[in-house]
Amino acid sequence: MFAAVVLLVAWLSFMMRQHYAIFPQNRIIRLEMRLRYFQLYGKKFEPVEAKLSFRQIAALRFSSDEELPALLERTIEENLSPRSIKKLITEWRPDHMRV
Repeated sequence: MFAAVVLLVAWLSFMMRQHYAIFPQNRIIRLEMRLRYFQLYGKKFEPVEAKLSFRQIAALRFSSDEELPALLERTIEENLSPRSIKKLITEWRPDHMRV
């Protein structure tokens, strides 16, 4: 019984470590897109961000600066899925720093 409790605690500790790493990472993705949008448009991203899901924002971040405006507009107009957004990207910006 003791071994089962220790195993359960060890497993939960591992899973919580993974889970907690995702929250700050998602926040950083949003902040990255806010900065990028401001650099491209000189406007705040928050009004546009309210029209998008997090998964759409995460997919859009892989697009190049040249592709982003058109993809962003199309995503809002057509409510594209993250998978569709990724298929439309021709010039990828890879993310090698994911957790």
